Amino acid sequence: MERQVGDRLVAWFLANGRELPWRGTSDPYRIWVAEVLLQQTRVEQARPYYERFLRAFPTLGDLARARVEEVLKVWEGAGYYGRARRMHAAAQLLHARPGDPWPRSVAELELLPGFGPYTARSVSALAFGTRTIALDANALRVLARLFLLRPFDRSTARRAEERGMVALQGHPPRAFNEGLMEIGQRFCTARAPRCGACPLGDLCLARRELPDPATFPPASPRARRPRVEVAVGILRRGSRILLDRRPEEGLLGGMWELPGGKLLPGEAARHAVVREFREETGLSTQVVRALGVVEHDYSHFHVTLHVFLLEGGGRPRSRGPVPLRWAGPEELRRLPLPAATRRILERTTWKMDDPPPASKGVDSRKGRRGN
Repeated sequence: MERQVGDRLVAWFLANGRELPWRGTSDPYRIWVAEVLLQQTRVEQARPYYERFLRAFPTLGDLARARVEEVLKVWEGAGYYGRARRMHAAAQLLHARPGDPWPRSVAELELLPGFGPYTARSVSALAFGTRTIALDANALRVLARLFLLRPFDRSTARRAEERGMVALQGHPPRAFNEGLMEIGQRFCTARAPRCGACPLGDLCLARRELPDPATFPPASPRARRPRVEVAVGILRRGSRILLDRRPEEGLLGGMWELPGGKLLPGEAARHAVVREFREETGLSTQVVRALGVVEHDYSHFHVTLHVFLLEGGGRPRSRGPVPLRWAGPEELRRLPLPAATRRILERTTWKMDDPPPASKGVDSRKGRRGN
């Protein structure tokens, strides 16, 4: 059966695979950029980010020579900013190598920042023709259903790779791997597989033997997303506002945002913003008015941001190595800002001199997937 799967998959992909910008190149740099983006978003969403990134950094050398702040700005909106930081670090290491900077083997690629097992295998297979299986969630699901790899447990990935390597024999690794990815994206989806349209549907054991192939692999129970309440403040000096930069490591590392932080248990938001502002900037401030509330979703939690206009004097002092800066309109367009911060500024700065709102806040809609 494995050989039938390989023959059918590659033949279908070569005749029907979608034309995507990263498929028309064998440049490992461009393939790498695409693979990182595709790990965190769908193909349709990844395309504009891919094109924007390559306009800014068309070569490995351009990325290596850029400042990390420039990289984060271009990545803005794509989310998972740690990946952009690790890409920049890997580009600097690769660019410093003499001769051809790219190692071919999976083992060597895995030594680079941000190159986990999937990224190393996908770049190695797609750029250099290495005989390996790039096993992400899509590919694992396709192979698990095709061969009905029960039970679905920690050993499933190993068993899927073994069966996939047999199916790969005699075929171009790039066509095989991209075909597997495309089957998972277009037909063998997690919740509503289109088995009747799938080119491998008549070979699939899950379709033959299960009442509903969508029930396999079994879905993991969704953890309840915690909710966090945060208070942030806008403090102005003329046309500029005060920003602080997040620590290099961790969520949104290196991004610029409004000073503020989490509410303590039982603490009012207007008291929290004054306290957090004093802790982060050394400034004593007072609330002029509440500017509203922004709801925002991150991958693992939901945040409610209470936004306040503040006033206060004195010279701000950075807390340790985390810098502060006054940023005017031009800088705000240039600096890398988290999506939530940019939404706050877009919806509040124009109204800071207006009378307080009568009822609705900054953004009364439910949050959407953020960065």
